[in-house]
Amino acid sequence: MSQKIPHVITCKAAVVREAGGAIAVEEIKVDPPKASEVRIKMLYASVCHTDILCCKGKPIPLFPRIPGHEGVGVVESIGEDVGTRVKPGDVVMPLYLGECGECLNCKSEKTNICHVHPINVNGLMRDGTSRMSMALTGETAYHVFSCATWSEYTVIDVNYVIKVDPRVPLPHVSFLSCGFTTGLGAPWKEAAVTKGSSVAVFGLGAVGLGAIKGAQMQGASTIIGVDINEKKAAIGEAFGMTDFINPRNHPDKSVSDLVKDMTNGLGVDYSFECTGVEPLLNEALEASKIGIGTAVAIGVGMQTNWAIRNMTLMGGRTLKGSLMGGIKTQSDLPVILDKCINKEIEMDKLLTHEIRLENIKEAFEILKKHECLKILINF
Repeated sequence: MSQKIPHVITCKAAVVREAGGAIAVEEIKVDPPKASEVRIKMLYASVCHTDILCCKGKPIPLFPRIPGHEGVGVVESIGEDVGTRVKPGDVVMPLYLGECGECLNCKSEKTNICHVHPINVNGLMRDGTSRMSMALTGETAYHVFSCATWSEYTVIDVNYVIKVDPRVPLPHVSFLSCGFTTGLGAPWKEAAVTKGSSVAVFGLGAVGLGAIKGAQMQGASTIIGVDINEKKAAIGEAFGMTDFINPRNHPDKSVSDLVKDMTNGLGVDYSFECTGVEPLLNEALEASKIGIGTAVAIGVGMQTNWAIRNMTLMGGRTLKGSLMGGIKTQSDLPVILDKCINKEIEMDKLLTHEIRLENIKEAFEILKKHECLKILINF
């Protein structure tokens, strides 16, 4: 246990009170961490598309809710049974997936979804209670997954954090806690893209750029980026894209046909759908090679179900879902952080906008700008 007895902290946090409602910065109270928990003073956070979905009530409408699942902070205090994993003063990354290392799935090379520390959608701690409440009313405040990074302080189960090498720039750590890592992991861990293969990436936001980089690191020879924003061509090339398609320049052709035109009519070996736009999932599947192609669904939208064209799937293609790109948080994230330290992965180009927590409302408008990739939140 920390030698100093933790106390309740009153601080500021971004709060959404109803599905689709306005976000506002309010005072909250953050309780001390209980057993196997740590309280983190947030240094930076960032905005992910999933946070916007959570503000709209996905996957479960729990309010008042404190959004944010990307970020980096310093451990302020620890509860009992944390042991030597982290200590006050350590820089850590909050996560929405854990890795026990012992369950069937953790021992498998096929998945990163731990049975013991899975994704948490009830917005509460493991004991079914919250460490966060509204200062004025005492209402329970719900996390987004196991995190709540749009807050000056948050409490999280220690199994959902990793220590961070201070040589990695802290804004980059925030970006790596979900979006970019999810994209990077999909070609590496989820699809195991083979050297010399062909790849198509649908949507060139942070996730898509991560997928391009992951495909390049796996040795793909053709990496086709697809986006309706012409400005994404240059940034895609910076991360390893070899070809670019803007579907708006070809209104009489489907996206899958455009991809096939670039690949001798066959399609690609692997395609990655990063937007969550439902029709594009069918296009990504159709753009993969009949009989042997693989499409990975990464992006998620408001819809609960996807309608898949059965003949496309029955043509022998594989459709695979992905959570955090198949990245195991304790085993694989340190590898990615090392690659950042060694400049094998350059993250600087992702940062396009910075805001203060008190100006969080601006983030929702900034996201609509064509040049926006990642928004960094300063505390």
